[in-house]
Amino acid sequence: MDRGGRQARSGRMIGAQTTLGEQLAGNHPVTPDGRYFVVRGRLWRMADPRLSPARRASLVAELMAARRDVGTALRAADKKRLRAARARVDETKRALGERGPVWWSDDAPDLNRHMVRNTPYADWFGGLDP
Repeated sequence: MDRGGRQARSGRMIGAQTTLGEQLAGNHPVTPDGRYFVVRGRLWRMADPRLSPARRASLVAELMAARRDVGTALRAADKKRLRAARARVDETKRALGERGPVWWSDDAPDLNRHMVRNTPYADWFGGLDP
């Protein structure tokens, strides 16, 4: 509970031990199954938790570099560099498990980018404190 006696938005108690995924999602709530975090009511797929910390860190560094290159190409109005940078972003997000085939094996559908209110997570999300 926070100082006002409310449960944290993530559904966990503030100060309770958190998973790596929850730590990486920052202040955004993470679904109970750890597959998504929610930003402004939209689900975003978490990285594959089976990645080693070193591999994940390497991929995140590559993703940030590719995103910087997207910005540089946009400012320079360089369409060729922009295509290449966006392709690197996509390739890296796929390697992280944030895009492409899902990393779970229970045949649950991919709800990435769906509004949480239109998914099976609606009741869970509605029960969180604002």
